[in-house]
Amino acid sequence: MTMAHTHSAAGRVAFVGAGPGQADLITLRGAQRLAEARVVLVDALVDPALREMAPQARWLHVGKRGYTDSATQQAINALLVRCARETGSGGLVVRLKGGDPSIFGRLEEELQAMAEAGIECEVVPGVTAALAAAASAQRPLTRRGEGRSVSFATAMTATACDSDDPLQAGRHADTEVLYMAGKQLGALARKLIAAGWSPQTPACVTSRAGWPDELRSDHDVATLGRASMLHAGRPTVVVIGAGARPMSTAAQAINTDIPEPQGLGART
Repeated sequence: MTMAHTHSAAGRVAFVGAGPGQADLITLRGAQRLAEARVVLVDALVDPALREMAPQARWLHVGKRGYTDSATQQAINALLVRCARETGSGGLVVRLKGGDPSIFGRLEEELQAMAEAGIECEVVPGVTAALAAAASAQRPLTRRGEGRSVSFATAMTATACDSDDPLQAGRHADTEVLYMAGKQLGALARKLIAAGWSPQTPACVTSRAGWPDELRSDHDVATLGRASMLHAGRPTVVVIGAGARPMSTAAQAINTDIPEPQGLGART
């Protein structure tokens, strides 16, 4: 728990990761904080079913989505401070964020605002989209002997968006995971090749990871642009390198042919 010098009349704030998709991806601690909340400030991509975990709370939508109008960060910071003070001592405000708050969730700005206001806060981790995508595809992001490092990066940054060429890509690890790249996959492919990735490097694109309508497509870096139409308008993560490679047929057979347990103490 992150502590700050507190206003005696203020409540506390919990930054909770909701996970990237359906409500049951939230952690047990996250669900507990929702059950305690008096106010919930919620992101746009969070499953509405999570409301059932906090029917007593006042829900305020402060959704932030790329390329669309949304609440400014300054307005969200101010609202958090105001709600924490209005709930009073012993009250809890939950800032419910999609995925994990620490992964491209603007968490540092909101933590700083709480510190400056003297409000006690806590961070509850969540499942980020990259991990949900890897799990559903059954493709570990690390692989023994060939995938010893993973990099999480965003293809678009606030400073880069002010330039003539806002797209960012590089080669930082054996497995490169790129968030917020779905609108420019063709240009991303060219950037990746320029950064040193082979055109034949495996690439896996997943949109709406963790949801029933999740889509996944396989490519190599050279043909990454072909995924654009399939994933258009959907939150997308792109995995490049070791973690994008499908598991072998033999490994998949082992995974799917596990016999049903015969009970405790059964002999095999």
